[in-house]
Amino acid sequence: MTLQFTKMNGAGNDFVVIDNRNLAIQLSKEQIAQLCDRHRGIGADGLLAVEPAENGADYKFRYYNADGGEAEMCGNGARCFGAYTARLSSPAKEVISFETIAGTLSAEMIDDKVRIAMSDPFDLATKLAIDLEDLADVHFVNTGVPHAVAFVEDLPALDVVKNGAAIRYHDHFAPNGTNANFATVIAPNHIAIRTYERGVEGETLACGTGMCACALFHHLLTGAASPVKVDVAGGDTLEIGFEPQPDNQFSKVTLTGPADFVFKGSVEL
Repeated sequence: MTLQFTKMNGAGNDFVVIDNRNLAIQLSKEQIAQLCDRHRGIGADGLLAVEPAENGADYKFRYYNADGGEAEMCGNGARCFGAYTARLSSPAKEVISFETIAGTLSAEMIDDKVRIAMSDPFDLATKLAIDLEDLADVHFVNTGVPHAVAFVEDLPALDVVKNGAAIRYHDHFAPNGTNANFATVIAPNHIAIRTYERGVEGETLACGTGMCACALFHHLLTGAASPVKVDVAGGDTLEIGFEPQPDNQFSKVTLTGPADFVFKGSVEL
């Protein structure tokens, strides 16, 4: 089988993207993991598949982590998905809607960036009752996928793999685990983060849903107003917008940043 694909990245978070609107492509978990393998495959943090919508949106969004397991959402992947599907129409569309496991989202093309209207976060909790050796307070919110957040003093020196794995596999988050984010405040309304992603089982250069989680806790802990700028390990600065609601709730969360086409190719499976 010859598979046609496009390689994309959003702030360094990279993806294999396939057009499966005719549903002819049926990939196993093992095949997806092989495609994402950086030594024996194309190499990516995950795979995005474009499928036909089922509930009135333009498309259906399917996202698989590098281990081949399907996930509910991916913020950086959503921007790449939006940019990719915008080009499927002639002329190219400025706004795309797509169905995800986490709900129906929209992507707006803004010059060379893409703005994603995210689903409303839920299950927010501050200062969880968990004890971790190198970390103080750990917070949690689901921004489409589960995210734990800890603010640290020395972000560059932090062992993200060690501490990320300790959070990801902590009994508190069993059985499905969580993504783990570490953030530091650069200035009011400006933070830097590093992320350990579940399914990748290591640090990635960026995580869109993780940026949203960190920005929301930055607001709750410091009163920072929307939008919040977020520096990621890949070197980009993205922007998180939101509207605070009573009882530590949020609405109209947006994620704005790059979505870059890298190359097209084909691979034999």
